[in-house]
Amino acid sequence: MTDPLRPSDHADGDGEEITQPRLGAVGWLRWGWRQLTSMRTALVLLLLLAIAAVPGSLVPQRTADPNGVTQYFTDNPDLAPVLDKLSLFDVYSSPWFSAIYLLLFISLIGCVLPRTKHHWKALRSQPPRTPARLSRLDDHRERSFSVEGDADAAAAAAVESAAAQLRKSGYRVARYDGRGTFSVSAERGYLRETGNLVFHAALVGVLVAVGVGGGFTYTGQRVLVEGQAFANSLLDYSSFNPGRFVGGDTLTPYSLTLDKFDVSYVPPGQPGSGQAGDFIAHVTTQAPGQDAQDGEVRVNHPLDVQGDRVYLLGNGYAPTVTIRDADGKEVFHDSIAFLPQDANMTSLGVIKVADGLPQQLGLLGFFYPTMDVLDSGALTSTYGGLEYPTLTLRVYEGDLGIDDGTPRSVYTLDPSKMTQIAGGDSGTPALQLMPGQTEDLPNGLGTITFENEAPAGATGYEQSVKRFASLSIHRDLAGPWVLGFALLALFGLLAALFVPRRRMWVKATPKGDTVLVEYAGLARGEDPTLASAVDQLADKHGAVVSSTHPDTGKVD
Repeated sequence: MTDPLRPSDHADGDGEEITQPRLGAVGWLRWGWRQLTSMRTALVLLLLLAIAAVPGSLVPQRTADPNGVTQYFTDNPDLAPVLDKLSLFDVYSSPWFSAIYLLLFISLIGCVLPRTKHHWKALRSQPPRTPARLSRLDDHRERSFSVEGDADAAAAAAVESAAAQLRKSGYRVARYDGRGTFSVSAERGYLRETGNLVFHAALVGVLVAVGVGGGFTYTGQRVLVEGQAFANSLLDYSSFNPGRFVGGDTLTPYSLTLDKFDVSYVPPGQPGSGQAGDFIAHVTTQAPGQDAQDGEVRVNHPLDVQGDRVYLLGNGYAPTVTIRDADGKEVFHDSIAFLPQDANMTSLGVIKVADGLPQQLGLLGFFYPTMDVLDSGALTSTYGGLEYPTLTLRVYEGDLGIDDGTPRSVYTLDPSKMTQIAGGDSGTPALQLMPGQTEDLPNGLGTITFENEAPAGATGYEQSVKRFASLSIHRDLAGPWVLGFALLALFGLLAALFVPRRRMWVKATPKGDTVLVEYAGLARGEDPTLASAVDQLADKHGAVVSSTHPDTGKVD
């Protein structure tokens, strides 16, 4: 017997295999494009991008911390080469990170463009027709009122007043009158979808700004000793990380001089003794054709110079040392930056003398701003200020390892090809000097002087040793664009989350000497306030109708 619930051409699987059509190359491409441009794929790619960025914060990156990468290879000789092959020291320029980035970019564009086209058509279309049975909707209210005279005219007037009320509340309205019925259809909340599209378009804007703007971004570091000047050129940076489109001719010309570096410490005997309270780098900047300008660089308060931002990264002491040979001829004179090793500014530094002496000389020094002796006999600093500054030096002679052109860090000394002639196990005590003192170098090589940089008339050791500041010069053309798109994405997201999308209908049906008015609403998505909105519409419109027809009654 024929099953009346099945169509006449149904198949029961009588042994014949169902063969699906072949997609072909174009079909597979179309399928792949639809999968890539789905919102689900975009969310997965966004999650993958966040996960892929995690290694960049766990291991040092060559673009931001090249010295840290070198140290990582030294500390982890087995693991570092493996990580390097996986591009984990260059995460943000690695092929796999770029692939995720580009796929996310394409996916977002593929999501946004069709939805934008559809949304544009929806904005220009009329609200949908009024359903035939509003009573089937969950949020439905009814009111009835008595009329004298033409009931059709009264029903049309009631719907017109409802349309005016809805239009005033921000709805788009359209009248749909039929045989024996009068109705108005209203819709609002298009800003919700607009905000959603703006949010995703802003994400694309952020990706474009980061990708394109990063090519014009550069970051450089420079250590300046008080009185030293810096010119914004490639040769004057200690380290420089340019973007893809940055060259020597694209740097804005200007100079920056570190006039003075001030640090305030909590005096001994007070709570928080020895802690630094404030750091201020007083600088003078000058651009071609402009007058010199004074400025200050503080922690978290960068200085803007010709579009660059100058940040304060660190500071320390830079003892000035003069070395003379056995004949009294000066062979070395410089202020050397000593890197702080603890909160009390115990600092480590290296002095290299490549020429002027029978052999190359290397000195490994410790500087103690306020020197004290521990019970073990070791020296330490008990305060960051210059209360009892002392410089100790271990001396090595031999090959510094710089003659073959191999780059060497100015903060490290390789003694593998050198002989220690002072300090340690050399049999000769390490050199110990205070500002203004001179000591003889071992083996009659000459003398070394710890220069006193205090101005004339100064008392004590205050300002007897120069200070240095480690500055980071950063230019980020993408920053304002990224901020703008991020704010746009935030506003779009707020609109997408909090603007309700809903439809409302009011229908008036004449029935003899009465008119039945129906109110109904339908939410497009989650809208917990829809029921109260329908109640407000019914109450407010009912009040208007009641003032026109005093004999109005109420039917729920």
